[in-house]
Amino acid sequence: MQFHLAYSSYLNRQYTKMKALYHAVRDAIHDGNLVYGEKLPSTRELAASYHISRGTVNQVYDTLTAQGYLQSEHGRGTFVAYQADLSNEDYQVKSCTHHLSAWGNRIQQLEQQTAQQTAQARDHSKENSEVIDFSKYQPDLSKFPYDEWNNRLYAEIRHREENVIHASASVSSTGDPKLREAIAAYLRRMRGIHVDADHIAVTAGSMQAIALLTQLLADPGDHVVTESPCYVGISQAIMAAGAKLIEANLDGQGLVPQNWDARMLFVTPSRQFPTGEMLSLERRQTLLDWAHRRDAMIVEDDYDSEFRYRGMHVEPLKTLDKEGRVIYLGSFTKTLPFEVRLGYVVLPPTLADTFRKAQALYEPRPVNLIEQRALAAFMTSGQYERHLRRMNRLYSRKFHMLLKLLNQQLSTWFDWVENEAGLHVFGWWRGTTSAYEAFRSSARLEGVHYSEVSSSTSDGIKVGIYLSFAHLSDAQIQEGVARLQKAVMV
Repeated sequence: MQFHLAYSSYLNRQYTKMKALYHAVRDAIHDGNLVYGEKLPSTRELAASYHISRGTVNQVYDTLTAQGYLQSEHGRGTFVAYQADLSNEDYQVKSCTHHLSAWGNRIQQLEQQTAQQTAQARDHSKENSEVIDFSKYQPDLSKFPYDEWNNRLYAEIRHREENVIHASASVSSTGDPKLREAIAAYLRRMRGIHVDADHIAVTAGSMQAIALLTQLLADPGDHVVTESPCYVGISQAIMAAGAKLIEANLDGQGLVPQNWDARMLFVTPSRQFPTGEMLSLERRQTLLDWAHRRDAMIVEDDYDSEFRYRGMHVEPLKTLDKEGRVIYLGSFTKTLPFEVRLGYVVLPPTLADTFRKAQALYEPRPVNLIEQRALAAFMTSGQYERHLRRMNRLYSRKFHMLLKLLNQQLSTWFDWVENEAGLHVFGWWRGTTSAYEAFRSSARLEGVHYSEVSSSTSDGIKVGIYLSFAHLSDAQIQEGVARLQKAVMV
């Protein structure tokens, strides 16, 4: 039995081995290190572990049993019989005040903000087993081809020994070579991006790439431009790096370009998150001209690009980039089971090696290597794209059903953005702020959860909501909209 007591430290303070062992066991029980019901080693085992006589251990066990700390059960052993009250102040660990770096303090502030937001959401939430949750951004996993995917996983697991040997020889922190080749082929075929696999890095989701790029390209005090509203993870990464946010307004046609004095720009041109607005070709070129003049970098998050329900797919900003100023982000979060956290970044040749070194600092070996190799085979076989086509048909039906219901039942209170793509529907609130707060509270009481954003404009604060639908059934979508209509009528 593995067992540890602070016996040596007590031996330096007590006159005998018996007293040292007694106090070590008793204090371990008092401090909660030995908990009620826990089995202790036999007297023979404990004596051998600490090089003391078995008779000494017997005396200590007998004394502690008489005092109510231990209980001996014939044929089973000796157990802790005392339950310490760890809520008592005497048992609270006294901790010194740690000095955090400037970066540590910024991270601490981000954690506090997140905790406050979670607490606010919990305060307004009603316990309801029938909650309709439009805030979960998850794919419909009921239609995922698990048999095909599991076959790929099992094949990689069966060859695990070979994979380990191969990984030690050829796989860097930027990911499995076969997966990077598969991503490069996919991007050339589906997004029109011609890229060398050596300039692709596989990441643990897009957030890892966002945080690393911000650290690499922005010094504390530098300005970084984001859309307003935008994905909260982007603004948090910027603030954690000590850079200063410039929030760029939207006008229904995406981000409005300005001559910003900034080092970086984060943009979602194909489908702005969360509003769904699409950036025009003219504005895309304007952004590239700005980056050239300012010697700045543009990070393009090609959010929700896999799913478009009408019209042609919009070409990424990266396809117009002739100077290597656009860094392209992609993710498998919306297409694979949620436990497979993989994304990728397409880097300019001059930045690829620096990014690799930064990634290796945090994770010297590639993350989720078995999943990476399974995904490479899944993509190379054509199964991934067949899966996307099936899901596009399913999500198209859900999208149009949801949008029709929203326009029929809630268009008086919301201005819905009808972008024929993605896995959520966005709408701007038409009424006053106080009316929206009343609607929000009523929606929570009705058992409906959704995501919300706010944006500062010349006319004040605009509030919008977005409803994710991929994971919901038709009946849940219909019921959710009906509850929202009931909430807005209160």
